[in-house]
Amino acid sequence: MRLPAARLAEAVGLTAAISLQVVDAIEASVDRIRPATWLGSGKVDEIRLLVELDPIDVVVMNCALSPVQQRNLERELKTKVIDRTGLILEIFGERAATREGRLQVELAHLSYQKGRLVRSWTHLERQRGGAGFLGGPGETQIETDRRIIGEKIVRLKRELEGVTRTRELHRRSRRKVPNPIVALVGYTNAGKSSLFNRLTKAEVLAADLLFATLDPTMRGIRLPSGRQIILSDTVGFVSDLPTHLVAAFRATLEEVLEADIIVHVRDVAHPESEAQKADVMAVLDDLGVDQPQVDERMIEVLNKIDLLGEEERLRLSNRAQRIPEVLPLSALTGEGTDRLLALLDEKLGRQREFIELAVDLADGAAIAWLYANGEVIARDDRDGIAHLTVGLDPADRGRFEKRRQG
Repeated sequence: MRLPAARLAEAVGLTAAISLQVVDAIEASVDRIRPATWLGSGKVDEIRLLVELDPIDVVVMNCALSPVQQRNLERELKTKVIDRTGLILEIFGERAATREGRLQVELAHLSYQKGRLVRSWTHLERQRGGAGFLGGPGETQIETDRRIIGEKIVRLKRELEGVTRTRELHRRSRRKVPNPIVALVGYTNAGKSSLFNRLTKAEVLAADLLFATLDPTMRGIRLPSGRQIILSDTVGFVSDLPTHLVAAFRATLEEVLEADIIVHVRDVAHPESEAQKADVMAVLDDLGVDQPQVDERMIEVLNKIDLLGEEERLRLSNRAQRIPEVLPLSALTGEGTDRLLALLDEKLGRQREFIELAVDLADGAAIAWLYANGEVIARDDRDGIAHLTVGLDPADRGRFEKRRQG
């Protein structure tokens, strides 16, 4: 169960993410949800007074409102009202940079908007005349709006299918290379992009904002062993993520399914770090990453240890010694990042299989490649052939076979 103060702070953070100035933030204790306005009449009167005293342009409700509740609140408060879903959609609409991201946001927004078409304004109640030969009343404006939105949704889904096919082609290309893929996942503002920048020397936007990253970014980096990997920074998760967005961003989140290793970045200094972890794990489960896969593929990074006191840091360090796949670090200062790279090396190395290879001694480049990318444990040179026993990751074995074919 999340603390009301923490939920309120997150709502304020979401609001700040689209540069809205928060005039006031109040907690509302609700014993039961009212069908008409969600809140009780006393709390509605309290908010109305605030709206009348200050020049407030929009009231943000940190919950999911029905179309009727939203309309009634706007009538009572005489100002615009948006709910948590609408707020997150606004953030996503402002931040999406790639074509796929913009298509996904537009699809989610239209799906949300379609449900908001209720008979609340007179222009939506007018009827349009029919063609004449069918007889009977024409199509109402609200029906027209629904039809137009439905047609746009169909068109967007078709465009997204094309983008998804392109993404799948890119995935196939990466499989042919193929380099292991490491995906960073975590709650929004946990520090994924800061860690991504620290490891890759990139300049992805890393700000103290919720949903600073929306579009996935991928970079190649080299581990201490010399192994090349692809690091992927993904969109942050959040509690009560609107259904429209989960569906729309599924193609982007499915990058996680392709990953050889999932690095779960947690803000260990946040008071609700455990609750945030539960939200992330729920989304991964929804994507199809089940518990056995999590145990096998996941590294849990406890980020922002620079914000902790000595006693708490010592506790986390002791825990990490007991559980190798748990690693405290600070993406800001770089403390612990070397251990993360070494752990990635070790975890990928566990997938290594030992094979017998015969390579012509004249092919010095191939032999050098095996020494650089694999683990040569035995070698016997005879009759112009190097007989090698080499440990290779599945990805490196594929690369070597492709090299020989080439």
